[in-house]
Amino acid sequence: MSLPRIPPYDLPAPDTWPGARAGWRADPRRAVLLIHDMQKYFVDAFTDGHPLLAGVIGNILAIREACDELGIPTVLSAQPPRQHPARRGLLTDVWGPGLSTDADARIIAPLSPRPGDIELVKWRYSAFARTDLLELMRRSGRDQLLITGVYAHIGCQQTAADAFMNDIEPYLIADAVADFSLADHLRCVDYVSRVCGSAVTTAEVVGNLVAAPAIPASPRPACV
Repeated sequence: MSLPRIPPYDLPAPDTWPGARAGWRADPRRAVLLIHDMQKYFVDAFTDGHPLLAGVIGNILAIREACDELGIPTVLSAQPPRQHPARRGLLTDVWGPGLSTDADARIIAPLSPRPGDIELVKWRYSAFARTDLLELMRRSGRDQLLITGVYAHIGCQQTAADAFMNDIEPYLIADAVADFSLADHLRCVDYVSRVCGSAVTTAEVVGNLVAAPAIPASPRPACV
């Protein structure tokens, strides 16, 4: 009941997943960036020198930089350490007790929260479950979610499905998420593309954001 050690695999190429059913385009006036669970506990599951992980982190940084320039809010989700059994619930049966120390719970250094970022305490697979993410997005008039982080077929996929069911357009950034294996990664990308969202690359989403009509300058507004 613990995380597996994750061996290297290659990121899937764009021609390995179906095109989105809806013709959505990411828009800086409507989007929020989610950096999902990039905590030491989850990242440490990747074997040392995992080349995919370095690429994924680099892509998340590139997306965050573009979002900063365009005034798009960044939300970082993180599970708390030492969760009470009553709060953790069935997760214990599947994954064990989870994060045990403050160090485990810390978001990895390259992606650490900065002033103006929104930190979201997360209790279940989906970033919407038992959090105020939906309220934050609705109050700020934003209805697109750019999803990055780990693990693709668990929390990222569930978050995309929840976003869709709440009329928020989910964009799974396929080369800015990581997973247990290429097979798991591909299943997630395929599911989101076919059922509930749009799977795009970092280059594609950044290009769409930059090409969107200009918005008034505003330094990374909070979702409030």
